[in-house]
Parts: sequence; C-alpha cells; structure tokens
Amino acid sequence: MMPGRQAGGRGHRLNVARHRPLQNRVTPSGGLEAVAARGAWLGNRGVIHDEHQVIVAQWRSKAWITCRLHYRGVRRAVFSPHTWSELFFLDEATAFAAGHRPCAYCRRARYRDFKRAWCAANRWLGLGDHPRVGLIDARLHAERVAGGGGKRAWPAACCELPAGTFVRWNGGPCLAWRGRLYPWSHWGYAEPLPLPAAVVEVLTPPSIVAVFRSGFRPQVHDSAWS
Repeated sequence: MMPGRQAGGRGHRLNVARHRPLQNRVTPSGGLEAVAARGAWLGNRGVIHDEHQVIVAQWRSKAWITCRLHYRGVRRAVFSPHTWSELFFLDEATAFAAGHRPCAYCRRARYRDFKRAWCAANRWLGLGDHPRVGLIDARLHAERVAGGGGKRAWPAACCELPAGTFVRWNGGPCLAWRGRLYPWSHWGYAEPLPLPAAVVEVLTPPSIVAVFRSGFRPQVHDSAWS
C-alpha cells in the first residue's frame, strides 16, 4: 500500500498570495505556522480564518481531511472570505500525524484504502466493518485533541513503532522511518538519528499507528529517502 514518494495526481489549482506567508502550514502536532515552504498536500478543517486572512480557530469541523493540490482544474484563491481555509503539509505522514485523513472526494481510492485498513486495524473499537466516516472522524478528533485544544500525545516504546509514525524527540517532531528517526521541518527532514531505546511521546493518533502497523504506508518527503 506504499504510494510513490511524490504527491502526484490532479487536484485544486490554487492562486497563492506571494506578498507574505499565511498561517496555514501544518506541523506534525497539528499546529499552524506562517512559513514560505511549499506543501505536497492540501488540507481542510472548515472555515478557520477571518476576512483579514488571520487564523481565528484551529478547526470548525471534526472532519480533518487531506486533499490533492490539483483537482479537475478547480481554481481557488487561498483564504478567500467565507470559504474553507486551505492548509498545507510537507507530506502525507505529516498530515496523518496532525490527525488528517484522505479526502473521500478528490482522493477517493486512497480514502477507500485508508478506511478499509483503519476499520480492520481498529476492530476492537466496535464500530463495525463499514462505519459512517463521521464515526471515524469523531474517533480521530478524540485522539488528536487534548483538553484545552492542544495536541494529545501518548507514550510508547520508540523501537516498537511502525514506519510513518511521528514522535516528539530532542525537543521537536521526528519521523520513525527506515529504522531511524528523521527530524522534521516544513522544508524536509534532517540527517537521521538512531532510534532511542526509550519510551517517547507519540504524535500520530493511535488508531492511525495501528493502520501503519498493518502495513499501510504514508507518502513521505524525498528527503527521508536519501
């Protein structure tokens, strides 16, 4: 189930303002930062900006989704008034860590693969083999958001985590990938570190980690393949 290294395909065509970066680049903790780095995927949490293009909420919907950058020639002006706020991710692994799932509209095949794998890996939740996606979204929301709106992390032995999982290590987010930890940034991954023999704070929601453990793999930025 491993996709290619690049986020290919067609999707929304975006007109991005060049005069200043907007606060719409997503971290593995789900935070939103204003940087000039480009993203490989588009995200949606509802209308979370105001008429001045300022972020006023972290979400308006429990359906946090990851979309294609280009889809059927649709053109959007980023952070237009009264329409959903365009967010961007370095790669799909970052999006999953933040708690987003594939869009059922512009990424239909990937959505179906993810939903099938999620249901199989999380049968213990008792949602059945074909739950409404709203039930999955509600579960993911409970796993990604702590009291007060911050990021919910959970402890696990780093050496037991599947590839594609994000953890907090050395003060920042790192990707468990190919037997190493790769320090993350909006521009890519730094030189890898050895996996620590320690319990770490896991950023990727536990039900998504269970999906990765079953063999499902996220798309990861090229800098982690060097």
